Amino acid sequence: MRLEFANPSLLRKSGVLGMNKRNIDYIGRYNPRKFYKRVDDKLTTKQLAIDNDIAVPALIGVVREQHEIEAIPAMVNEEDGFVIKPSKGSGGKGILVITKVEAGRYFKPNGQEVSHSEIYRHVSNILSGLFSLGGSPDVAIVEGLIQFDPVFDGYSYEGVPDIRLIVYKGFPVMGMLRLSTAASDGKANLHQGAVGVGVDIGTGKGLHAVQFDTPIDVHPDTNKKLTDIEVPHWDFLLNTASKAYEMSEMGYLGTDMVLDKVKGPLLLELNARPGLAIQIANGRGILPYLDHVDSLGNHNMTVSERVEYAKKHFCHSDKL
Repeated sequence: MRLEFANPSLLRKSGVLGMNKRNIDYIGRYNPRKFYKRVDDKLTTKQLAIDNDIAVPALIGVVREQHEIEAIPAMVNEEDGFVIKPSKGSGGKGILVITKVEAGRYFKPNGQEVSHSEIYRHVSNILSGLFSLGGSPDVAIVEGLIQFDPVFDGYSYEGVPDIRLIVYKGFPVMGMLRLSTAASDGKANLHQGAVGVGVDIGTGKGLHAVQFDTPIDVHPDTNKKLTDIEVPHWDFLLNTASKAYEMSEMGYLGTDMVLDKVKGPLLLELNARPGLAIQIANGRGILPYLDHVDSLGNHNMTVSERVEYAKKHFCHSDKL
């Protein structure tokens, strides 16, 4: 189904959630404004996750003031690589990935060297709010580099694949694997050209894939068949996403996670306004799943009970 060419009536019949309905009926109704900082501020999310025994990428340091920027070389001196990101950034903006540190020199995934002055200027821009939501002053987070799981070899170009799960009232209802490409410059953002692979909630297996909202069968850079992919640690990822509901107290939530070959699944960030492209990646609308959860009314299910329920009822099936 090519959702982008369908008319509004067909989209509604297909159970596709639109922007206005998402904002009013789900984000506006179930995401309390007072808790937004828990997901909009990545440093707050990281600290909250640590307090709730959820694994996250290593925190090397935080730069809060301009005069602290010069401390970065000493901060990363013992690291093989590192990531600098704005705490209040969105859409992958302002993230600088250094995959090699050699004799005090820094190199990006494409091999390009980044000078110290470029690092300083980038962090200075983060602090001034260039990449933050609303342009407000920000802080720079320096994180350990993720060593991505070799199970994804051939499925991603340069960047680290991430797994997004939409969680509604604590139930994981739809999943997507985001794979970087040459077009996306090694980033996992769909609007920048990354590949989105819809993943079956019941099994963790690939269902359908798109790039630039157009269905594709193979990765554009590696030619590897995308629906052959099966995400490992699937139950653990579902449980972590479901647990993030209690942690954030957000009823409609996007959870982004990565697989580190040493540390296993890590929570990367949360999103209170997850995009709708996950429906295109899955080739189906999300509304039937949201309606199903609403039909349950009030319940007292635990995290593991919600996950088992989702696996059983939201598995790729024509019966839903």
